[in-house]
Amino acid sequence: MTPFRRYLTISSADELCSQILNVAIAWHLYAATHNPMSLAYVGLAQFFPNVALSLMAGQASDRFDRRKITGVSLLLQAFCAAALCGLSAAGTQSVTPVYLILLVIGIARAFSAPALPSMLPQLVNANEFPRAVAAAFSAHQMCSIVGPALGGLLYVFSAPGLFAFVAALYCVALVETRRLPVSGQACKPQDKGILAGVRYVRRNRLLLALTSLDLFAVLLGGVTALLPIYAKDILGVGPAGLGCLRCAPGIGAAVVGLVLANRNIVGREGERGAGKWMLASVAGFGFATVVFALSSNLWLSLIALVSLGGFDMVSMVIRGTLLQISTPDAMRGRVNALNGMFISASSELGQFESGVTAALFGAVPAGLLGGVGTLAIVALWTWIFPELHSCRSQPKLAPEPNHLEPNHQKPAAMSL
Repeated sequence: MTPFRRYLTISSADELCSQILNVAIAWHLYAATHNPMSLAYVGLAQFFPNVALSLMAGQASDRFDRRKITGVSLLLQAFCAAALCGLSAAGTQSVTPVYLILLVIGIARAFSAPALPSMLPQLVNANEFPRAVAAAFSAHQMCSIVGPALGGLLYVFSAPGLFAFVAALYCVALVETRRLPVSGQACKPQDKGILAGVRYVRRNRLLLALTSLDLFAVLLGGVTALLPIYAKDILGVGPAGLGCLRCAPGIGAAVVGLVLANRNIVGREGERGAGKWMLASVAGFGFATVVFALSSNLWLSLIALVSLGGFDMVSMVIRGTLLQISTPDAMRGRVNALNGMFISASSELGQFESGVTAALFGAVPAGLLGGVGTLAIVALWTWIFPELHSCRSQPKLAPEPNHLEPNHQKPAAMSL
């Protein structure tokens, strides 16, 4: 198995386990409490460690072996899944242990979030890297579609069996992590300090443009939060239609991700202009949002959501590629941590913004405002950041450190 395939196995198993646990834990807590606030606490228990520890986790990723950080994270999550299996088998009704376990899982994920993607540039060569990013994102989307359904089915058959399955899957990912090439992060970072990533992004206008464009686009274009309103009051399709609407963006993203995994979006040596593709895809995301907001037909709405997910995948692949290859290896963990924190915060705040505007003006004006706002952001960023619009050449990956351990392997051509 090639290093990239091992990486894909690890990241896919991690995401699949996360999606399965989200369904199982939410059902378990609500069945035990019959209190909607129990679901809010689930999100809080996972969101708080991510925000509180992201910068620290990025610093750790740049100072220590990223394989070991990822391995410890997977091991902790395996223990947590085993603990949930024990609680479920014992029929424990108290929810306090579950929240404590969720907090540990959130801490573990906060540290693996910057460490795992930071290893990818060392596993493939520069020319293959955009396709590797696309394949990783596509696998992530497919797990986000399959995971909840699989979690529901497994829970019906056996709740303890579900948690045991998740623990075993985490162990498989842990074994694969140990087989990855040794990370090059045994040296001291070029720029010390927990806020070094913030300073680096602020000084690098290309990185600042990429992270801020995504932050504001997701913040304004959070139309998925309005899907229950559209399904019930506008499209009149009920719960089954809502399920289809929920799946549509993921399907579009997965399909486009598979296409991009076999075709370099920025072209050979980047002649086609990654920055222009990035701006066009975010504009397409905004336009698809406008179409969905104005649609009263189920099929047109589904097409708009599938297109929205596809445009978002193009944007994610380009942004993920440029962020990784424009950042030196010694700073990559902190930049990834900062970017992940922005994505998480913008997603949560975007849902809040959509809900508030829908309450004030109605669902259709709220969706329309989000789409038009996204288009306005694209126009504004094109003017403010000419570096993004004129980004034509594909940067080279940072050179490998000269102090690697003997068993470190040279990045190989990607094999899917």
